[in-house]
Amino acid sequence: MTIASTMTFHPRPEPGQPTPWNFPAPTRSTLPNGLTVLRCDRPGQALVAAELVLDVPLDAEPKAQEGVSTILARAFSEGTESLTAEEFAAELERAGATLDAHADHTVLRVSLEVPASRLERGLGLLADAVRVPAFPEHEIERLVANRLDEIVHELANPARRAAIAFYGEMFDAGDRLSRPRSGTAETVKTIDRSAVSSFYAEHVRPSTATLVVVGDFSGVDLDAVLAATVGRWTAEPGERRRPAPVRGDDAGRVVVVDRPGSVQTQLLIGRVGPDRHDDSWAAQILGTYCLGGTLTSRLDRVLREEKGYTYGVRAFAQPLRSGADGEGRALLAISGSVDTESTAPALADTWQILRTLAAEGLTDEERDIAVQNLVGVAPLRYETASAVCATLADQVEQELPDAYQAEVYRRLAETTTAEATAAVVAGFPPERLVAVLVGDASVIAGPLKDLGIGEVTVIPA
Repeated sequence: MTIASTMTFHPRPEPGQPTPWNFPAPTRSTLPNGLTVLRCDRPGQALVAAELVLDVPLDAEPKAQEGVSTILARAFSEGTESLTAEEFAAELERAGATLDAHADHTVLRVSLEVPASRLERGLGLLADAVRVPAFPEHEIERLVANRLDEIVHELANPARRAAIAFYGEMFDAGDRLSRPRSGTAETVKTIDRSAVSSFYAEHVRPSTATLVVVGDFSGVDLDAVLAATVGRWTAEPGERRRPAPVRGDDAGRVVVVDRPGSVQTQLLIGRVGPDRHDDSWAAQILGTYCLGGTLTSRLDRVLREEKGYTYGVRAFAQPLRSGADGEGRALLAISGSVDTESTAPALADTWQILRTLAAEGLTDEERDIAVQNLVGVAPLRYETASAVCATLADQVEQELPDAYQAEVYRRLAETTTAEATAAVVAGFPPERLVAVLVGDASVIAGPLKDLGIGEVTVIPA
């Protein structure tokens, strides 16, 4: 006996038309105290992200106290005139907020995440951290001791040791870029409360700072919140420091940082090239992604899958000191690690990949995959307020227009295979690459010399 179904099924949903996506556009304003504010309302983002970008470049540090910017950044969360370090941490926890800060070559950035319902409380804590910091002497001493411990670990880390050697090799000794951004043991140990307080007083002020705030502002009087928090911050006005031009010595050569007994060699290969202010940036990003941006890139396909030299190699472009005057530059680099015996073959294959790329160019398939990965996933990448906020803060740091990121995605989608090929070939000419390798010089130096890719120098670890 067959029983007829009497169920009524809900109509099957049909896909709708995809809506166009653009990177969110901020609104710019200036508070009476001179603080520039970029706000970006993102409905549904109940967790608000804020970044305060301070005009505190590393080249402003006294040379004998390099690392003071990093200590200052970390000291912002160590109490205010009215709160001890423990009380300040407890207030952050009650607000459901997190506060972090770090110093980079161009600026010092203080970041906050807080629920929209407690935005005024969270911004008030951020404001007090930079407006009336306490800099307790015992906390400064602890931060200095922690930093000295970190330096020991950094020197023992092959990737960090390669970066330190690379920057020291690439840039003139008089350029701040040539030295570790958080200072050396010799400079950090001279930092005390007086040094931090003096550096703060000289460089931290609202008139040269920018606050980026991103989140759901419905039900929030943001103007009133800003006035009651960061709007109370006052200091003598000042002028923004102009970044020094970036000059890198990219004559092709090989530097081996000797680490006897090492079973792996850490590689950092690169040079200085155009940064985000250059018209070729979008094409350069696309071409670099095809070269080494993912598991299916040319470098990984040969060095990892075909040869088995490595677990992965990446190519990237990282802005250094940027400025709207056109003097900004970026580090174009290839990074990864290989087993010791494969060091010379891996470099030989890398140089061959670059030469083949120059001779044959990228394929349309490589270009299309890169565009899909870079542009197609952008809406997912910027789902959170913190991701949007960090990118807007990057634009502030690098003196880029507010609409810059949206324009980059448009240009990436329009970049042709030929344009991406030209940019990556210009960015990675084999004869102009500096290769820094951290590994066992007794095993790798001889075969490296036989490659003929540049003079080989061995330095102690």
